[in-house]
Amino acid sequence: MPGIPGGKDVGGGGMDTAQGTTAREGWGADPAPAGAGTEAPLAAPRRVVVIGAGPRGTSAVERIVSRAAAAAGGSPSEGAAPRVRLDVVDPHEPGPGHVWATDQNRLFLMNTPSFYPTAAPGFSFEDFRAAGGGGAKLSETEAAELEALGRNQFPPRALYGAYLRELWRRVAALAARTAGVDGPNHHARSAVAVDPDVNGGYRVVLDDGTVLHADEVILALGHVPARLSPEQEAVGRASAGLGAGYLPPHVPADVDHSVFPAGEPVLVRGMGLNFFDLMIALSVGRGGRFESTGEPAGRALRYVPSGREPVLVAGARRGAPYRAKSVGDSFVPHDVLLRHLSYERVVAAAGHGVAGRVRGTVDFDRHVWPLLQRDVVEHYYRALAQAEPHLFGGGPDGFLEELAEILDAPSDIGDEVWTIRVRDLLREAAPEAEFFDIRSLARPFAGVGHTSAEGHAQAVIELLEADAAGAARGEADPEHLAIGALHAGRLLAKRLVAEGIVDERSVAVQVRGWFEPLVEGLASGPPLERIEQLAALARAGLVKIVGPEPAYDFDDERGVFAVSSPWVQAPPVEARWMVEAMMPANRVAVTDSALLRGILASGLGRPRRRVTADGEEVPGSGLDVSGADRRLVGADGSVRENLHVLGLQLSSVQWGTAIAAEAGAGPHAGGLSLADADAVAASILTRAGFETPAAAGEAPDAARPGWVLP
Repeated sequence: MPGIPGGKDVGGGGMDTAQGTTAREGWGADPAPAGAGTEAPLAAPRRVVVIGAGPRGTSAVERIVSRAAAAAGGSPSEGAAPRVRLDVVDPHEPGPGHVWATDQNRLFLMNTPSFYPTAAPGFSFEDFRAAGGGGAKLSETEAAELEALGRNQFPPRALYGAYLRELWRRVAALAARTAGVDGPNHHARSAVAVDPDVNGGYRVVLDDGTVLHADEVILALGHVPARLSPEQEAVGRASAGLGAGYLPPHVPADVDHSVFPAGEPVLVRGMGLNFFDLMIALSVGRGGRFESTGEPAGRALRYVPSGREPVLVAGARRGAPYRAKSVGDSFVPHDVLLRHLSYERVVAAAGHGVAGRVRGTVDFDRHVWPLLQRDVVEHYYRALAQAEPHLFGGGPDGFLEELAEILDAPSDIGDEVWTIRVRDLLREAAPEAEFFDIRSLARPFAGVGHTSAEGHAQAVIELLEADAAGAARGEADPEHLAIGALHAGRLLAKRLVAEGIVDERSVAVQVRGWFEPLVEGLASGPPLERIEQLAALARAGLVKIVGPEPAYDFDDERGVFAVSSPWVQAPPVEARWMVEAMMPANRVAVTDSALLRGILASGLGRPRRRVTADGEEVPGSGLDVSGADRRLVGADGSVRENLHVLGLQLSSVQWGTAIAAEAGAGPHAGGLSLADADAVAASILTRAGFETPAAAGEAPDAARPGWVLP
């Protein structure tokens, strides 16, 4: 692509022309002295452009800098000391990026507790919290929040942004002390194009016309805009012309919540995490408050309105929100131990080749789910036996022994035989206990209809109260312990999917078709306090939940939205406002990012194909990549050796790409996103001439110096 008139070239022709705002100048890193020089002559730097300075981009920069520091400048190659130049492109503050902006509404909470997330090995959010910020420059509000925050509590998203800001400062300070590292230089612009150049590198074009010349590019884009569906576009245009208000899928921090009128109904489609942000912004954010009732969990709060709240009328396919997260001090409950589902057992079903390489694939419904369901059932009845031993006439110990014998029967395929035997055992040993089918938890109103909106509203309140009470009991609650086992199975399923052990068609039809929605709805819900607050708002009549499978409509003559449920016999609810409570679609085929559209249109990259239930190949949600260092695959099938992808756009080869890395987890578990960044860093630094150890996941921990941030 020819240079844009009026633009400027940065780092062209192999020259080290440091332009753009550096991290040290722009974001207050330590004014540490430049790294010590080397007597060897300086080589032309390997120019690396990271597009995206949120958590994934920051992790990539941290891995490159920490590995370069561990290599002590590297060994001279052909008489020249290796060097790397880092340019980072993002219009937002590096570290927090867009989603974790430090100036967003402080009512918005993370979906994981303090002990869980990290963006760098050796410096997690919990390290940041326990050290009171670890020397970070915090505002009074940030310092107060950090001091009040417990290890098991859910931080404000803006406070996690402060952690990411401090991580960026530390990385920039380390880079300033490291020989052979120039940068990270932050460009507060958007990248609009990436084009191959004649030298085998790339020209990264910014929205002000600046061109960054790169030998390596890392796409760490995070959430990007998505094109609206034809229905959404039509409704948006029609509603705007008729004085109604329509909010399409969005990042919550971008919303002006003052536009919603007090006292009026607002229809909301979706009851995931965006819904809870909207709920709290239009209740506490409008001056209302929650008070303690002194009652047990479920009815522990009452809401005192300010009179400025709208009435939220929310709908979701299941007719209920996600389940509350259990109270506990670990991401997977301590009492969870998967006896039946294991990585080794599934890999054995797939078959082995030379050096342990998997020769075949497995079907999720036939080879994975039956084993996981056994673990889920076993955990449920173990907790039930402890909580309600009176249900077991002959005593819980004998029941659990017989249950274990049934579940240990040597059959890896299908559920029919062992589930029938468990049902028979229950009829004999615990006739008052029902067979536990965890899939039914995702359909709380299956087979249940209501003849009035009031009847359904009361059923929803009772459901919320019961869920909150169970979540408060934590591992002692049978349902929530079973959900914990399901969650442990999800983590293993993620690895099986990422390593290609589960058949691609099975992933598309089974894992993404029913298992992912099941486990997301049960194990990825909001903090307990949000369900408590929702129950209080429902009792106060300020949140109403329509029945399952809600149908939304817009009357383009009257300018009103309407929603109804076939499961509830009641007139449709009408409103002048409607909100799509969800993030923009994470599908590259419908992206509204000029950068991604250009990459796809030019053939530089392509969506990864997936197989439908009918055996048809269609574009998947993410980009096609190759190798542990996630190199982009072009439309012609060739691999771009020096163009890497991290984060959300890996959704076709990974699952749960929006979730932060788990502190202390290995590369095959919750630390996969850090392992990706580490593999990319190792690949880049090797080409730059640094002597660097193998990437995470390719060598034992002892062989990975530099894995911990110095």
